Amino acid sequence: MASKVKRLLFAAFLLVPAFSDAQTLGPDVTPKAFLQMIDRPRAGLTPRQNNQRVENGIEHWHFTYAADEAQRVTGLLTKATNASGKRPVVIALHGTGGAKEELLDLIQLFAQRGFIGIAIDGRYHGERSNGGDGYFAYTDAILRTYRTGKEHPFLYDTVWDVLRLLDYLETRDDVDPQHIGLIGFSKGGMETYLAAAVDHRIAVAVPMIGVQSFRWALDNNAWQSRIGTIQPAIVGAARDEGKSRIDADFVQHFYNRVVPGIADRFDGPQMLPLIAPRPLLVINGDSDSLTPVPGLMEVVEKTKAAYARANAVDKFKFTLQPNTGHDVTPQAFQEVIAWLEQWLKPNGRQ
Repeated sequence: MASKVKRLLFAAFLLVPAFSDAQTLGPDVTPKAFLQMIDRPRAGLTPRQNNQRVENGIEHWHFTYAADEAQRVTGLLTKATNASGKRPVVIALHGTGGAKEELLDLIQLFAQRGFIGIAIDGRYHGERSNGGDGYFAYTDAILRTYRTGKEHPFLYDTVWDVLRLLDYLETRDDVDPQHIGLIGFSKGGMETYLAAAVDHRIAVAVPMIGVQSFRWALDNNAWQSRIGTIQPAIVGAARDEGKSRIDADFVQHFYNRVVPGIADRFDGPQMLPLIAPRPLLVINGDSDSLTPVPGLMEVVEKTKAAYARANAVDKFKFTLQPNTGHDVTPQAFQEVIAWLEQWLKPNGRQ
């Protein structure tokens, strides 16, 4: 399943018209449009933190907070027992069918390196799957959105949860709110670049095996692997419409209903450049059918140009892992740690 990030080292790890380049919303308009689309009435955060344990010098906490009136986000937080003052934070997002617990070794490593490490459950995953299988709870929710137009569980709702997590972190006296990083894998990688594109409180972004162009994939008949990660939802939608065959036109129609704008105004080539000039590390596999390389390179080239215009070419790095599919190599993982330490400066590094 596309969501499963293999553990490395540390046991690691509505129809919307298409937009051409000339029609792309401006850099100031695009984030506002995205935020307006995902916005909903804010409930009080009412954070709760409990279940502390200490293991090998690391404090482990379970916490929750309200994302909106109907949803509480569940998370894990780790920090060194000897940590004092405000610390930089790294938030980690799992992939499709995953859960925050899969990232426990990673956030423990972050704590050992001087960060506060945080992992949260995405919508309808982990503790938020209502006691069921996270993958099927998630795809059932996506199909429900196709039928009702309510919620955006495919990517967008978890982006909202991340923005509310930033609100929560700003209330904590152990968090340095100027040094918050976000890393995500696969689905979490997409959520990472979407969130970083629209919220400058994310100081450093590391989308892993998630950056892509949905538009390129649709135009070049390369959409099958990506849509396969949520196959039960689109099969159910096709059945509703009496369709025996799923083609690019139906996938576009499906996207327009469940994740509007993902293949045009909120696609990778539009969103990644908005992260400039903040540090951005993109890592993909050269043989990953979920993120076809030609579409990926379109995103990379536009992002490079944005960083050049911002005189920040040193803050953008792209690694295409050789002979690698939908996975992260140990070498790439070491690159991630070095990048986060360089730009977030744990332990007071300058």
